[in-house]
Amino acid sequence: SQYLLCFLFCHFPSPFDLGLSRGIPSNPALWWVSGKGEEVRWSFEELAFLSKKSANVLSKACNLQKGDRIIILLPRVPEWWLISVGCIRAGVTFIPATTLLTAKDISYRLQKSRAKCIVTNDALAPLIDSLASDCQFLKTRMLVSKGSSREGWLNFHDLLKAAGDDHQPVKTRSEDPMIIYFTSGTTGYPKMVEHSCSSLGIGLASTGRDWMDLKASDLMWGFSDTGWIKFAFSNFYPTWMLGACVFQHGMLQFEPTTVLNTLSKYPVTIFCGTPTIFRMLLQHDVSRYQFKSLRRCLSGGEPTNLEVIEQWKAHTGIVIREGYGQTETTILCSTPKDMKVKPGFIGPSSHPFDVQIIDEHCNHLPPGEEGDIAVKIKPKRPLGLFSGYLDDPEKTASTERGDFYITGDRGIMDEDGYIRFVARADDVILSAGYRIGPYEVEHALMEHPAVAESAVVSSPDPVRGEVVKAFIILSPAYESREKDQLICELQDHVKKTTAPYKYPRKIEFVQDLPKTISGKIQRKQLRKKEWEKA
Repeated sequence: SQYLLCFLFCHFPSPFDLGLSRGIPSNPALWWVSGKGEEVRWSFEELAFLSKKSANVLSKACNLQKGDRIIILLPRVPEWWLISVGCIRAGVTFIPATTLLTAKDISYRLQKSRAKCIVTNDALAPLIDSLASDCQFLKTRMLVSKGSSREGWLNFHDLLKAAGDDHQPVKTRSEDPMIIYFTSGTTGYPKMVEHSCSSLGIGLASTGRDWMDLKASDLMWGFSDTGWIKFAFSNFYPTWMLGACVFQHGMLQFEPTTVLNTLSKYPVTIFCGTPTIFRMLLQHDVSRYQFKSLRRCLSGGEPTNLEVIEQWKAHTGIVIREGYGQTETTILCSTPKDMKVKPGFIGPSSHPFDVQIIDEHCNHLPPGEEGDIAVKIKPKRPLGLFSGYLDDPEKTASTERGDFYITGDRGIMDEDGYIRFVARADDVILSAGYRIGPYEVEHALMEHPAVAESAVVSSPDPVRGEVVKAFIILSPAYESREKDQLICELQDHVKKTTAPYKYPRKIEFVQDLPKTISGKIQRKQLRKKEWEKA
């Protein structure tokens, strides 16, 4: 069953008393601030009470049964946690999604997942209405905006107020699905990554204890989009399993000064962000701010530049500790609380994983030699790995080679077992913590009449680590057009066609593209030349 998460909310006051935390936490369970004077603080007892009511809303008003799917399309608002925990109670599989998605992106996810319900706010409701008729599986639409009404929509707050607080969790097995994330690939549209009731629940327990060093007295602030698994890593499972408080600011966009002021004003003890976030914070005078409670800083989502680690330590006295994982996994490698941070290396394997560097024949490579970052999955598959790519057994099978799960990343291991990330083995672009598949950007570009052919690769960037760059062969009718104007037009087109964070920040017009004998574009050649310029 969803034992770990339901344990707290069904058996209060003992919060996940599984040897991880003892007694009732003195902290709130959730501390949310709007930046405009509004604050929400829920104790674990209040969260237990409200999550039961939320589960009743989902199972009764929304008529969702065990195994049904719901898309949660919300920014960082308190309702995100209520509905997510309500789903776990009701046995409903939830699909977090970023609010940056376009109508086309949302339509694809609704149809692909066959979700029966979608939850969003006033700002995005018109977008859902514009495409709902094409999504035959969608039965229920629900708003979380207070005091709002919209034809054809349920109102979550009205239903929550009227719902009963007596709810018995639906019984589920450890291998039953709990959550689905959509992740970008290199040759097609986003894939559905399914996690079970145990893979993220129990699978993240050691992450919270060892890498995050969470205690019941901590306030944990993980800055990430609700649509990414990183949000669940820092703002959901491990934090509450250790009885700590999830702290969150409701800002819609990243604002460096707001983050710095918040870290100074509130007793946040642990802060987790992408390297890009730390780089952007360091563009301000960090030494002017006093982080009186901050004791630990964590980073993930992309490789951290050594200069960022050194500068952050110089200004704050705190070493940034990296964690490495994927949408398909929990944290695979990290430097835990009792181990020394090695500049340039993420850290050794995280429990319960055995991470190795192997060659194409699954042979273990000696220290210092580059190879595939792989996880030993035989004779026993470790807890924390995804169940598979939903409805795509071939793609799932392609991630396994011999006794290993192949991450798709390249790395090096040193004599002490520390892993250094080298690069993606495929063409996926990691920009500011976002994972962007070139196929989607290329497909969007090809819908514009100016584009005869395109290839999308990563390009180095001092702030975001890497950004999307498009190499474009123009259609004859557009070859004489003013190039700067055309670049802006193409960028705006991609922003409107797919999620705006995927647009190419760099565009280069070319006469031809490198291809194999069979005609396949060789992105690796373009990427290699691009990075050699850096």
